[in-house]
Amino acid sequence: MANMAAAHSDRKPSRLDPEAMPRRDFLGLAAAGSAIAALLAAIAGMLRLPRAAVLPAPSKKYRVTLPESLAPGTAFIPPGRSTALFRGADGVYAVSTICTHLGCVVKPAPDGFHCPCHGSRFAPDGAVLKGPAPSPLPWVAVSRAGEGTYVVDEGKAVPSGRKEAV
Repeated sequence: MANMAAAHSDRKPSRLDPEAMPRRDFLGLAAAGSAIAALLAAIAGMLRLPRAAVLPAPSKKYRVTLPESLAPGTAFIPPGRSTALFRGADGVYAVSTICTHLGCVVKPAPDGFHCPCHGSRFAPDGAVLKGPAPSPLPWVAVSRAGEGTYVVDEGKAVPSGRKEAV
């Protein structure tokens, strides 16, 4: 058996045998591969920079046409908006539908608004009927834009009781 091992070690390498890679060459290739991977990760990060990280929000100022069939004291909430508009004999007013407790969206009810999150109740004019809401729903600015059309500015609060003439 010893003769076989000695004969095997004396064998001349074939041209088909793989060459042994020196340790330095391996470490050099590993370092180059790591540098290329880091460069690609940095480029991928830079390509994400120009994109906005937030979604665009709709404008806080918008036009709305009240339905002819809207009864006085009945809330009209434009689709996708957080404002309820009311038509009365003395004018039109708008109340925010964002609860003053923790920011939930209140739902219209026969006696005003109900907060589905924590049970606050509000009158149609936004006054607190039942807590835990600490303050009334804020009124927002409404201005006349034409026959039956109004401009609502959700970003501008007005004093309670301020109505736009019909």
